[in-house]
Amino acid sequence: MRIIRFLYKKQVSYGKLEGGTVRILKDGPFPKIELSRSSLPLNKVRLLAPVSPSKIILAGLNYRDHARELKMRIPSEPVVFLKPPSALIAHGENIVYPSGCGRVDYEGELALIIKKISRNIAQHKANEYILGYTCLNDVTARRLQRKDIQWTRAKSFDTFCPLGPWVETSFDPSAADIKTCLNGKIKQASNTRNFIFPVPYLVSFISRIMTLYPGDVISTGTPFGVGRLKPGDKVEVYIEGVGRLTNRVSYGR
Repeated sequence: MRIIRFLYKKQVSYGKLEGGTVRILKDGPFPKIELSRSSLPLNKVRLLAPVSPSKIILAGLNYRDHARELKMRIPSEPVVFLKPPSALIAHGENIVYPSGCGRVDYEGELALIIKKISRNIAQHKANEYILGYTCLNDVTARRLQRKDIQWTRAKSFDTFCPLGPWVETSFDPSAADIKTCLNGKIKQASNTRNFIFPVPYLVSFISRIMTLYPGDVISTGTPFGVGRLKPGDKVEVYIEGVGRLTNRVSYGR
């Protein structure tokens, strides 16, 4: 099932995609999905980022091929960091290249959405707390990341977290292809089999640090092949069984 969040006549709602039709949900997808009898043509609504989270948590260095690329040791536990919700944009919206920040990179990732309050979750119960999966681009100001040592500024510019286009509720994250394309050319290509820390481990680990709320986003890291974005570029994150997230890059101020 594909769940979208959309704007129609100044009202934000959730819906289920059924071909070219949006079946409106009664009260959002948290903690369970209930369909109403109302529907809209998909071409009449504006897609938004598929959730409005209290926080966006990301895992760094979670692909074995990426660790080899960087000639880094496999970490003994996940390295996690945050992006602010103000960085979110939807499928089709522009990544704004900030002036004076130096190099900006794409990082295609698989993200999951939390469906109910989660705290101190055991790994074997993690799936009970996941609504579904979506695509994320962890846009990063690389020069600032290296300059600051910690990552907050480099990861947090407005528009630096494209997410979407929807949440896929029926998906197995254990062995899916992931690709990032820049202007039609494949730049990242891997499979979630290369995860160092699989999804249940990440959910459990993070839930022991902070309480997770419905709509919160956890992103699972990027594979090898990260690279530079420039204004005018088109960047696409494709995940087998989930979908394709497409954004263009525009000049900032």
